[in-house]
Amino acid sequence: MTTVKAAQAGPQMRVAGGKKRTGVLLTGATWIISVLFVFPVVWMIWTSFHSETDAAANPPKVLSAFSVQGYRSFFGSNPWPPILNSLTASVISTILVLCLALPAAYALSIRPVKKWSDVLFFFLSTKFMPVVAALLPVYLFAEKVHFLDNIWLLIILYTSMNLPIAVWMLRSFLAEIPAEMLEAAQVDGAGLIRTLREIIAPVVMPGIASAALICFIFSWNELLFARVLTGTRAETAPVFLTGFVTSQGLFLAQVCAASFVVSLPVLAAGFAAQDKLVQGLSMGAVR
Repeated sequence: MTTVKAAQAGPQMRVAGGKKRTGVLLTGATWIISVLFVFPVVWMIWTSFHSETDAAANPPKVLSAFSVQGYRSFFGSNPWPPILNSLTASVISTILVLCLALPAAYALSIRPVKKWSDVLFFFLSTKFMPVVAALLPVYLFAEKVHFLDNIWLLIILYTSMNLPIAVWMLRSFLAEIPAEMLEAAQVDGAGLIRTLREIIAPVVMPGIASAALICFIFSWNELLFARVLTGTRAETAPVFLTGFVTSQGLFLAQVCAASFVVSLPVLAAGFAAQDKLVQGLSMGAVR
């Protein structure tokens, strides 16, 4: 009897030991990947607190004296109008995307239209074309209607660019809602707007937060359209950052300082919505 138990315990111990080693390897790999992702950001922040000479030194002078000259140069160049333009375009376009994507996702998941898969593929196909291919037609149209250097042009473009992604994300989230909940709402006499506002929206709020954060990040970081279609009035923060890169002189510390300050709104939004973001992305992963 003892021999049988010992024979059974051997494979179990080997399996447990193998799982433990796998867990350690996965944990180590996770830490390595995390460090690789975080290190460039930490290095950028560290470089922003050095003088231009020390920042451009090769090899880098890691322990050189700290300096805030890069931040003085950034704030001295009046960055607030471009930051306000980016904030306006990102927030308004994200709100418009959610207002349009939620009913569309509802129609494609809970109340599916005919050939709904073709509709989803059409939404996805709009992302196949390179952005630069649409740049010239958009520029010519904006010039024709006297819409260049206008923040509302960027709002319309960002809304149309992010809408397909939001529809795809929200559809996967709405597909998780039990049909019984919607049937109970119908029995109570709730209309479409009330159902979306009081029943569906609270349930899929993590998904809405995830889609909103992703759309906000894409809008905030967009450079190509903002660079070509704006001038002085509607200049955004990414376009403003490119002005620190010159062909003469040193600019590394200024660029790092400006990049860190411009990244703060996105970092703050991600930190504030991190719980809902993780919950939302995992909720829509598997149906």
